[in-house]
Amino acid sequence: MAGRLFGTDGVRGLANADLTPDLALRLATAAAQELGPTGGATSSAPGGHGQLAGVSHGRGRQASPTRPLAVVGRDPRASGEMLEAAVAAGLASAGVDVVLLGVLPTPAVAFLTADLGADLGVVISASHNAMPDNGIKIFGAGGRKLGDAVEDAIEKRMAELGPLPTGDGVGRIRLATDADRRYLDHLLVATPNPLRGLRVVVDCAHGAASELAPEVYRRAGAEVVVIGGSPDGLNINAGVGSTYLTGLRDAVISEGADLGIAHDGDADRCLAVAADGSVVDGDVILALLAIALRDRGRLAGDTVVATVMANIGFHRAMTGAGIAVRTTAVGDRYVLEDMNAGGYSLGGEQSGHLILAEHATTGDGLLTALHLMAMVAETGRPLAELASVVERFPQVLINVRVTDKAAVAASADVQAAVAQAAAELGDSGRVLLRPSGTESLIRVMVEAGTDESAQAVADRVAKVVAAV
Repeated sequence: MAGRLFGTDGVRGLANADLTPDLALRLATAAAQELGPTGGATSSAPGGHGQLAGVSHGRGRQASPTRPLAVVGRDPRASGEMLEAAVAAGLASAGVDVVLLGVLPTPAVAFLTADLGADLGVVISASHNAMPDNGIKIFGAGGRKLGDAVEDAIEKRMAELGPLPTGDGVGRIRLATDADRRYLDHLLVATPNPLRGLRVVVDCAHGAASELAPEVYRRAGAEVVVIGGSPDGLNINAGVGSTYLTGLRDAVISEGADLGIAHDGDADRCLAVAADGSVVDGDVILALLAIALRDRGRLAGDTVVATVMANIGFHRAMTGAGIAVRTTAVGDRYVLEDMNAGGYSLGGEQSGHLILAEHATTGDGLLTALHLMAMVAETGRPLAELASVVERFPQVLINVRVTDKAAVAASADVQAAVAQAAAELGDSGRVLLRPSGTESLIRVMVEAGTDESAQAVADRVAKVVAAV
């Protein structure tokens, strides 16, 4: 892996080629040393090391009252088993007790990091990426994502690990017994109202939420039809989930469902399909939840945090509702940083990463879905009708695979093409070009007054990108 090890959402790469067990072991060891009580980046968040002994030992986690604690979860892709073993070994070798959570959504690991008073949490997942990829995400105490400075410190420490303990200083590894129950109960408590009367199709992407999502939606009161809910280690995200909505759309219509919910491989995303087959993306869901929270007096500062990818129609809808919008770079970590700095309660991305700060420290697709469905159940209005508050501008996104995304993005030819497109669109649209934070891609996004205009401009800019 050339350049900075951490991307916008952890460390990702082709499992057993880029992301090897050796790299996973060294990364886990360095993270333990950096985030543990003797490291330079110990979190002061609630549930951190200062509270570890009483909380973890007292709750029966079988952890030492003198050693740090880590929780480790993964999605069901085959390479996760291999990398889980390496991560657990690295943590234990650094003197950290490890609780293996098994297959659980990323937001569940974040929640349990805080709930079990752990010093850190680790998720082994490549989210929406194809099965051959995998990734490692690290949460600090309290279930919070790490800042750039802490990630850089961990990467630096990997090159020169500190001394390792021996004897009874070596960490112990245990299996969790009730982790999924804790998370499920947390979700139900956070659901605003029952989902009685709703028939929903849920696409679990053959991923980490394949068991939990249907169960929690049923327990909340909905009638649930499941697709993409049979993970075998090889089929995660394969033509299913939040990046492939055709199957969900077909199922919603054929089942006569009120709506459909799509998750990705680690279930930190939520997209939806209305009963008429129309897609409800993260921008629209964010707008609907912002209005719902505002109406309940729970939207801090009457402000929502979004990214530069948010559709112009989202901004107009929020202006019409009297809700202010703060804009960040793409990536839920940047949304979170702005939310934490300003004390805001809601933020998210068009891709379906939404953060409800009253209940979660990171994007949670299941929590998002519960709040969206609760709004439909409470109002009795069809999702398509609710979604009409956002009149989306036609938007085209083209992903161009490149070798050096930073060099391509900085190219004079590319910059000139973007400037020309922006001048052509004027106030009737916009163009955004950015390197992907998780893949070797340049993303070209164009909004315009018509689909044809957006497509033509995007095609022209993408052609220049591909030629560099």
